Amino acid sequence: MRWLLIILVVLLLGLQTRLWFGEGSIAHKEELDTQLQKQQAKNQQLLERNKRIAEEVKSLKTNLGSIEEKARKDLGMIKQGETFYLVIDEDNGLLNHD
Repeated sequence: MRWLLIILVVLLLGLQTRLWFGEGSIAHKEELDTQLQKQQAKNQQLLERNKRIAEEVKSLKTNLGSIEEKARKDLGMIKQGETFYLVIDEDNGLLNHD
């Protein structure tokens, strides 16, 4: 009977140690919950970015004005007969395309 009590106490201490300090412990669960919240926030940001990109693609497929705007902004293209001015910001040394 005494050995059974000793074995049960040792088993209880082992389980309590794992509960408080080991893998699957309460602290480990809290850490995983924090990581999950961060990942969910990042996923939400990425979903919003994907929506913006999908809207831009849809606009580029259907709207000629969007294509022209994108070409002007990203490629520096100008229409025939237009005059291109390059303005240099002396304060920052930055180039502004207008």
